Amino acid sequence: MRLSTLTDRLDDTLRTDAYADIDASANGLQVGPEDAEITRAAVAVDAAVATVDAAIEADADLLLTHHGLSWGGIERVTGKQFRRIAPLVDNDIALYVSHLPLDGHQELGNAAGVADVLGLVDREPFGELGPEHIGQRGRTSDPLDATDVSTALDAALDTGSRGVQALEFGPDDIEEIAIVTGSGVDWLDEAVDAGVDALVTGEGKQKAYHEAREAGIHVFLAGHYATETFGVQALAKQLADWGVETTFVDHPTGL
Repeated sequence: MRLSTLTDRLDDTLRTDAYADIDASANGLQVGPEDAEITRAAVAVDAAVATVDAAIEADADLLLTHHGLSWGGIERVTGKQFRRIAPLVDNDIALYVSHLPLDGHQELGNAAGVADVLGLVDREPFGELGPEHIGQRGRTSDPLDATDVSTALDAALDTGSRGVQALEFGPDDIEEIAIVTGSGVDWLDEAVDAGVDALVTGEGKQKAYHEAREAGIHVFLAGHYATETFGVQALAKQLADWGVETTFVDHPTGL
């Protein structure tokens, strides 16, 4: 498939343009000629030397990632930028990136994947950022307790040696859960205002402990990387449906 055709399909599916003014990431095609032909793609959470090397090893024409290389522009292709971009160019590998659009997609996104793990129903967008959303909320089919939630996340996510960290300040019965993956603890106030019993995210901040305790809400920290593997894997399935062979490059950070 022609790269320009593929990127147009991805941009349309992910509503990339809707996030242009609220995301520091330069979403969409970051590296590569639009007239290239794509037959094989590698998907990964991060665009880094390790994942670029894996894409080369997989003989991929495209590397699709959640975290890309351009955050507000690239002034110089030196140092780490050169070490990451040069192998892409030398091996004719394009780079496509979807950051917040992939977080917020209500079917293919990272939060949607976590909601699947927890079996949430009656889902709706959550995590306001300007006019868009970057997360999801939903209701449990049956009430869960904090151990149930931690166990489900631990079983499905590569949370590293420390496992899921839980701030267990909410009710015994958890029925409403909000999700913002990655660094989503800043949406704790919105979760409190929404009246949910728990917020699931990737990583926390010191202030979240007292804020959660005082508000009487659970917070589950399942790892930035671990909570953001779902979107790129969902896109891998989408690419396969479009006739592109795909492989998932799993390179957990433990963070």
